Amino acid sequence: MRLIQLSRDSIAFPSPEGALREPNGLLALGGDLSPARLLMAYQRGIFPWFSPGDPILWWSPDPRAVLFPQQFHLSRSMKRFHNRSTWQVTLNHAFERVITGCANDRNEGTWITPDVVEAYTRLHELGYAHSVEVWEGDELVGGMYGVIQGTLFCGESMFSRRENASKTALLVFCQHFLRHGGKLIDCQVLNSHTASLGAIEIPRRDYLRNLANFRSEHLVSHCWVPQTLSGP
Repeated sequence: MRLIQLSRDSIAFPSPEGALREPNGLLALGGDLSPARLLMAYQRGIFPWFSPGDPILWWSPDPRAVLFPQQFHLSRSMKRFHNRSTWQVTLNHAFERVITGCANDRNEGTWITPDVVEAYTRLHELGYAHSVEVWEGDELVGGMYGVIQGTLFCGESMFSRRENASKTALLVFCQHFLRHGGKLIDCQVLNSHTASLGAIEIPRRDYLRNLANFRSEHLVSHCWVPQTLSGP
């Protein structure tokens, strides 16, 4: 196994099975963040993640963190909070504000540079990247965004400016995604936050098999039309 240097003249990627074991999942470096390359990466179970000033790094970790939306863990306290909440949750109303919110989050956004914001906003304009927004009145207090692959949603990042805001975004999104035929949410690498919400680890080969099956499937029409998902 060795790290592959990508060419700007080709959007091809090496097999994810050739990723390094340490650091876990590092597969390649270089290339660019063009829509064609990003889409090719997601189609192959690969995603970019890197620090500002470093070359673009491409990853496919083993195991892979995923969330089956029907297995979202709703704690008793979160259920009580959600039932009393006056927040409104929308879909695809403010993508650039969401990714910028993620970029400004100290825990989530160290890698979300202006170039990353521009690249994923372009994917959104092309219909491949989507956002969920949580509003307190007219104020954006949380949200999440990711890239769709058929009935699989590749979650990229989330942020909260109020306690439980990102949990609210994911809870409501899971309900919406399930209603429209969604089957799996990619969480990339497990952490304590996503684990508490029901995310688990599966072998990379199982993730890639699911991706191959789900990316050719179609969600119910109008799933990604800008809309209000929940509110008072």
